Amino acid sequence: MRKWGTVITLFYALIIMGLFVPAVMLLGGGYSSLSPDFYRTVRDAYGEWPSWMPIAVVISGQAILIFLSVDTTQKRLKPRAHIAVTCAVASMLFALLAFAAIFSLDATIKSRTFLDKIDSVTQVIGLWGILWALWGILFYLYFRNSTEVTTRAVSWLLKGSVLELLIAVPCHIVVRRRHDCSAPIATSFGIVTGIAVMLLSFGPSVLLLYKKRLDAYSTRSST
Repeated sequence: MRKWGTVITLFYALIIMGLFVPAVMLLGGGYSSLSPDFYRTVRDAYGEWPSWMPIAVVISGQAILIFLSVDTTQKRLKPRAHIAVTCAVASMLFALLAFAAIFSLDATIKSRTFLDKIDSVTQVIGLWGILWALWGILFYLYFRNSTEVTTRAVSWLLKGSVLELLIAVPCHIVVRRRHDCSAPIATSFGIVTGIAVMLLSFGPSVLLLYKKRLDAYSTRSST
């Protein structure tokens, strides 16, 4: 089971690292996939460390949730550590979704996004950190008495990604028709983030389904 978890995580990491930035650029408009300027811009974007932050967040979230989901130690009488880690990962990803949704709505309401007015990347990280802390508190209060923390967290992430896409996609249509300069980049980031978290949710879900089936087989054989 852990080998399959490693394979799924590596496959997901390759998809995200290879498609995250190019997809944002293409959806944002202004580039052709065969244009030398497009490849040059993508290469420059990968050379900037802020571009790797959302990539690192979703890949690490995928890996942690998968290896937590196949770990059965939460069935013992000491689940506190697992609840804390799962809540931290789920809230981290939900903070990214909330940030992308707010980013998309702001770009739709105003032609200049709020990131155009922020002086440093530190302030962006601070805003995301505040959202992370708020979601972390909410998840901990909700999951602390639950026996299926990872299953419920993955379900919430899937629903949250769908909701975020329902916000980001209409916003992207609006700003593209308005022919804004930087706003389509904001909404395309929202679309790509929602799709990335949606794909992330399927990895742990698949392993959880296999694990339940294997547990059922073991129960039958013991009886």
